Amino acid sequence: MAEEIQQQIQQLRQQLQQASYAYYVLDVPIMADEVYDRLYRQLQELESDYPELITAESPTQRVGEKPATQFFSVKHNIPLYSLENAFNFEELTKWQERWQRVAGENQQLTAEYVCELKIDGSALALTYENGVLVRGATRGDGIAGEEITQNVKTIRSIPLKLNLDNPPPIVEVRGEAFLSLAVFEEINQEREKAGEQLFANPRNAAAGTLRQLDSKVVDKRRLDFFAYTLYLDGGNEQDTQWDSLELLRTMGFKVNPNRKICYSLDEVREYYEFWDTERRNLPYMTDGVVVKINSVLLQKQLGFTQRFPRWAIALKYPAQEVPTIVEAVTVQVGRTGALTPVAELKPVQLAGTTVSRASLHNGDRLSELNLHIGDTVIVRKAGEIIPEVVRVLPELRPPNAQLFQMPNCCPECAQPVVREKGEAVTRCINTSCPAILRGSLIHFCSRDALDINGVGEKLVQQMVDSSLLNSAADLYDLTAERLMSLERMGKKLAEKLVSAIAQSKNKPYSRVLYGLGIRHVGTVNAQLLTERFTNMEDLATVSAAAIEGVYGIGPEIAQSVYQWFRVPANQSLIARLKNTGLQLHSEVKTLNLGDQNLQFAGKTFVLTGTLPTLKRDEAKDLIQQAGGKVTNSVSAKTDYVIVGEDAGSKLEKAQSLGIEILSEAELLELLLKL
Repeated sequence: MAEEIQQQIQQLRQQLQQASYAYYVLDVPIMADEVYDRLYRQLQELESDYPELITAESPTQRVGEKPATQFFSVKHNIPLYSLENAFNFEELTKWQERWQRVAGENQQLTAEYVCELKIDGSALALTYENGVLVRGATRGDGIAGEEITQNVKTIRSIPLKLNLDNPPPIVEVRGEAFLSLAVFEEINQEREKAGEQLFANPRNAAAGTLRQLDSKVVDKRRLDFFAYTLYLDGGNEQDTQWDSLELLRTMGFKVNPNRKICYSLDEVREYYEFWDTERRNLPYMTDGVVVKINSVLLQKQLGFTQRFPRWAIALKYPAQEVPTIVEAVTVQVGRTGALTPVAELKPVQLAGTTVSRASLHNGDRLSELNLHIGDTVIVRKAGEIIPEVVRVLPELRPPNAQLFQMPNCCPECAQPVVREKGEAVTRCINTSCPAILRGSLIHFCSRDALDINGVGEKLVQQMVDSSLLNSAADLYDLTAERLMSLERMGKKLAEKLVSAIAQSKNKPYSRVLYGLGIRHVGTVNAQLLTERFTNMEDLATVSAAAIEGVYGIGPEIAQSVYQWFRVPANQSLIARLKNTGLQLHSEVKTLNLGDQNLQFAGKTFVLTGTLPTLKRDEAKDLIQQAGGKVTNSVSAKTDYVIVGEDAGSKLEKAQSLGIEILSEAELLELLLKL
């Protein structure tokens, strides 16, 4: 009987897997929904009666019964490198010239490129052992990501078991999880009805979905997946990228059908231009074309730079621009008191989403635009994410249109605002301003700070309006009974929130410092400061010069930190936070700067692009303090090139010469290494 049951279970699994593959991957249903449901229930009942026969690849195991408590960081078996971007064909041609120089005499292997659409989603790394899915992880920083296997299993176009008779012991697959435009619209409609903040675009929605702790929520959002990279253990790779895509399809993965082999850059251009128009008709978003050398042998010979594979590049489409009308301008107040004007627009479709608001940045930008209410403006998405007004069409301005000017008083608290000399930002400096309080609390509870799950913008608004919160320290005085006074707050949810707040007491000192929201202090700077000053009391009492003496901390950051701790209200906040039991100290040993000052002796550096937190002069000072030399041009004598955003020809030259490329974080890591 046991053998008969086992065979019956195996047969049901095979039938269900074939039906899922046909429906979710091939888009050719072979089974009516009611038949699938009946077979699925039969399998569930048998596995319930014989739980010892349940296996990880069973269709019933796609959705976990219990939500995860947290995600854990895992190191990728194979790094997930990002792709270098090209924004025009001149840059694409330069890329080809660079890798051809590296290839040298092997250029006869360079005839073929594989062009694939660049799907606008969230990259995943999948690991299969003996054909069974054992791990799914986010990209993270490319070296390590978050392990989200249970969520990955909910994606029906990802096979739980490979469709191979004799699968290799280890198979690594890379691909993109994404939301179709139709599903994205449905999700936002549901969130709007529930009074929740809308997702900005399908990419953000996909990333946010993958980080849900409850896989049942993930399952309901119907993520999809395209596989695009395959690694087999034991050196059994396919000869070409095209063959790898075909094998992925055979294994049971959904592979984007709109791919093509191109034999020249002219053919790549034709493919790119064709899809620049046709991508509007796709059911998902794509923001460019990925161009890969087809030969796997040549890929291996070319290898990688510090950041990118030399054998692949993303040719991006320009941001879409559309005209619309400014119906009003509102002013938002952020957690630092910064006033940001926002254009309220006549709704318009832009890059796959409906846009009704766009940032105007600051007063200087308003002056440049000479914006009047009722103006017709051109809107685009900066980085295809954040809508912004590019320019005004004054010739279409209606008669008697009113020029918009920044207010003299805060729209939230009605107190006078100031604009400091040399700054483009207008600020409210009233520390009791409700907007500043709300923004500070949202930041304090955010993922990179105290990571208090469940405390978001809407709940913070409620708690501030109800006078439950007047500072971050008030969070730790909350009880389930007090929370239950809020609208739609039940006992179970209230207890869950109190528990999440209590758990935040275990977050490290650097997270607390970042959570305080001190201007110019990001996660990296917070880490640097807490490594030098191992308790909050020391940091609060040292001079600005001492703070500036920390590697990676410039004068602007040092002055901001110093001034923040001089404010009596902030001193009271720290005292209260200390009494709650938050971690305001660390065991990290301080830097011995005396041992560091000649670490870069004899080394030559070049800086290019805009660094995330350091100004150019600050980075230069750090390198020189460590004995290094900073020059303006890249040559064969250059040891390192430090790269930021919008790096230009210096980066290209460094790559062509094989010079080591570092990010700001990698530079600081070298400086901090004892």
